[in-house]
Amino acid sequence: MAKKATGTSAGGEQLKNDLKNKTLGRFYIIFGEEDYLRRYYHEQVKKQLLDDLTADFNYHRLTSENFSLQLLFDSLEALPMMADRSLVEIDEVDLFALNEEETQQLSELLSDLPDYCCLVMVYNDFKPDKRKKLWKTLEKTAVLAEYKYQSETELRPWIVRHFKDHGKSISADLCNYLIGLTGSSMTRLLMEIEKICSYSGAEMIVREDVDAVVEPTLEAIVFELTDAMAERRFDLAIERLHVMFKMQTEPIPIVAAIGGQMRRLRAAKILKNADELAGVCSLQSYAAGKTMTQARRFSERFCNRAVLLCCDTDYKLKTSYDEGQRLVEMLILQLAQEASND
Repeated sequence: MAKKATGTSAGGEQLKNDLKNKTLGRFYIIFGEEDYLRRYYHEQVKKQLLDDLTADFNYHRLTSENFSLQLLFDSLEALPMMADRSLVEIDEVDLFALNEEETQQLSELLSDLPDYCCLVMVYNDFKPDKRKKLWKTLEKTAVLAEYKYQSETELRPWIVRHFKDHGKSISADLCNYLIGLTGSSMTRLLMEIEKICSYSGAEMIVREDVDAVVEPTLEAIVFELTDAMAERRFDLAIERLHVMFKMQTEPIPIVAAIGGQMRRLRAAKILKNADELAGVCSLQSYAAGKTMTQARRFSERFCNRAVLLCCDTDYKLKTSYDEGQRLVEMLILQLAQEASND
C-alpha cells in the first residue's frame, strides 16, 4: 500500500515559482489540509497583485453569501485601476452545486479569462465532483495548488528556522519528538514553538522545555498510554487516561484513538519494518518507529484481542446507557489484564 502523500503538489510548486518570478498566471485553486501554507501562499498572491491605494478597486471577493455568475462575470470584466492586473477571489463556494445551464456558463467564463485578471479559488476542504464536466474544465484551465501536511523531512528545517528566529537551537531528534506530540499541522507547531521559546531561558532547547509547555494531542497521549502498557505500568496507563478525561475528551474519540493504535500494533506484528508500517498506516517515521518498538513488547494474541475489546467498547458506548468514562476505564483494565497474561 502506498504511503499517504504529504507535502506540496506540483501545482503548489508552480504557484511558488510563479510568485518568485513574478509571473502569476490567470487561474489558481489553492486548497489542502495544511492551512498554514494555504493561507501563506494566498496572502503572497494578494501582496503581489494588490497595493493599499488601489485594493478597493482591484480586489473582488466572492463568497457563498454573495456569489452569482453575474457578479463573477462583472468582476472578471472590471478593468484594473492604476495597476496591471486585478484579483478575483472565490472563497469556499461549491461550484459543483450549480445547475447544468449555470455550469455551462461558468465553464465558458473559465475557458476565456482575461489576461489582466488573476482568478483564485480558495478552499479548506476541496471536494470536486470529478464525474462532472466542470472538473475537466478546472483541470484544463487552473493550476491546482494543493498543500498537504508536510513530512518530517520537510518540517524539521522549518522548525529549526523558526527556533533560530527566536535565538534558539533545537536538535533533529527533538524536532521529531515535538512533531510526535503535536502532529504535523504547521499552525499548531508554530503556536507550540512560541510557547517553548517564551518558557526557555536557554539557547539550546531540551526535552524538559518541550514537556513543560506543549499540550500533546490525543494520539500522542494514546502513544504514552500504550508505552505504559508495554512496560506493564498499568497505573501510569490509567493516569494517562485521566489526562484525556481532564482535557474534556469524549469517550468515543478516546476509544477510537486507542483502537487505532491497537490496529497499528497488529499491523506492526505482520510487517517487516517501520518504513512499511509508515506506508500502510499513513504514519510519520517517528510514530512508525515508536509503534514498531511497542509491538515487540506484545504478542500477536494480545494485539488481536485488544482490537476486539476496543470494538466491543465502541459498540457499548454507542448502544448502551452505561456511563462512558466507566466503560473506557473498564477497557483499560481489560487491556491490562490481557497484557499481564502475555
